[in-house]
Amino acid sequence: MGKKRIVKKAGTSINTGMRSRSVSRLPKRKLESGTLYIHATFNNTKVLLADKQGGAIMWSSCGGLGFSGAKKGTPFAAAKVGEVIGEKAAMVGLKEADVVIRGVGPGRESALRGFISRGILITRIADDTPVPHNGPRPPKPRRV
Repeated sequence: MGKKRIVKKAGTSINTGMRSRSVSRLPKRKLESGTLYIHATFNNTKVLLADKQGGAIMWSSCGGLGFSGAKKGTPFAAAKVGEVIGEKAAMVGLKEADVVIRGVGPGRESALRGFISRGILITRIADDTPVPHNGPRPPKPRRV
C-alpha cells in the first residue's frame, strides 16, 4: 500500500534525453563548409557552428547537454559537446570547417577533438583569445 519504488539506471554520464533532443533540431539547408567557434571558459564550454558569412547555424554547450555545476567545466563535457555538434554538422552535410578558439578553459582541445572524431576536415585553427594589453588600473596600496 505504500509508495512504489522507482529504480533509476545508473552509469550514464549525460542525459540521453537532452542529447537526442539537441540532435533532433536541425536546420533545413545543406552546408558544405563553415566556421566552428569554441568558447572555453573555466565554468562552461560553448560551441557554435556558422556558415562562411558568419550566420549561426547550430550551437551547443555543456549546460545544454545536462551537465551542471562544476562538471560543466570538465574536458569530458566539452568533448561531448564537440561530438554532438559534429553529429549535427555531418547530418547537414558539412565537409570542412575553420576553427576559431576563444578562452583558456579546460575544454579547448577536447571540444575540437570531439568534433574531429566525426570525420570533418579542419582547414584552419585560429586562437582568438582576448589578451589585455594593459588591463584596468591597479588598486591603491593598502593603508594600515
